[in-house]
Amino acid sequence: MVGIPDSLPARMYLLAYDTTKRRMTRRGARLGYVLRGAALTELYLDGRLVEERHGPVPGTPGDDPYGVLAQIAASRPRTWRYWVRKDGRAIVGTVQDELVRDGWIRVRTRKVLGLFPRDEIEVKDPRVVKVLWGGVSSALRGRPVAHVHSYDAAAVALAAAGELRTVLPNTDRRRHRRRIEELTARTGPAAPAVRRVIRQQRAAASG
Repeated sequence: MVGIPDSLPARMYLLAYDTTKRRMTRRGARLGYVLRGAALTELYLDGRLVEERHGPVPGTPGDDPYGVLAQIAASRPRTWRYWVRKDGRAIVGTVQDELVRDGWIRVRTRKVLGLFPRDEIEVKDPRVVKVLWGGVSSALRGRPVAHVHSYDAAAVALAAAGELRTVLPNTDRRRHRRRIEELTARTGPAAPAVRRVIRQQRAAASG
């Protein structure tokens, strides 16, 4: 039986990997937003974050593997979008280091044009990604929404919000729009915040 990482950010990082082209399909800020959204969603689903006045506040004490809960506890009230945007690039490195440490991926650094360092990511066992894809596919097409595992529902919501096309091509996002909305509603406010942040980023770039 093929295992998968326990944490939702680690799962979303692996879902951004294209096993055919053997490379990441998302990098930089966009991937960071998805991973921050995943960290927020994980805390929300476990009750460590709750919503108050359209933003997250600490709930039940518990683990804080990515330091997000501590940031929120030390801050004045902020929106979900603020916390999705904050430290997006930093969490990419944190999750990547976690996956290397736990043996899921290997990272090689090479220089582009002989000058600029760039990480090349390799998932050691591509079957792990396929198992995660299977969870997304099952959540989209299988059992009633109320019975879908919360992390599979969250993976669908975050993949749709982050436009991870290897997981959810545009055709699937359109075909399963209502189902995606229902799964997103199950997983809390972070995934919609990811979607809004990415749309704002796109609008700013085209404006």
